[in-house]
Amino acid sequence: MDYDIKKGKYSDLEGEGLKKIVAETIGNATMEGDLVVASFGALDRMETKVISKTALSVCTKMKKDVSEEVATETIKRYNQFLEAATGFNAKERGKRAQKKAKEDKA
Repeated sequence: MDYDIKKGKYSDLEGEGLKKIVAETIGNATMEGDLVVASFGALDRMETKVISKTALSVCTKMKKDVSEEVATETIKRYNQFLEAATGFNAKERGKRAQKKAKEDKA
């Protein structure tokens, strides 16, 4: 899934910035080429990288058999990561995704 990056937020992601954000929100982060890779709770594997100054790519593989507590904490941390990395909260990301979907249909 690709996410828009808020104007001016790209500078926070340059160099080791994205890895630092992943480490602070998800808990662990390693580099595999240009990908920042992490795992936590129900997130079996999360791969993320900056595509451009305006776009972030995030690919996730989820574990299915986890408790509700683990699932809730995973979602919370994932949303914290996305907000820290993109500058947009969940509501703003949802509105942008809906707008893109409508533009793609037109």
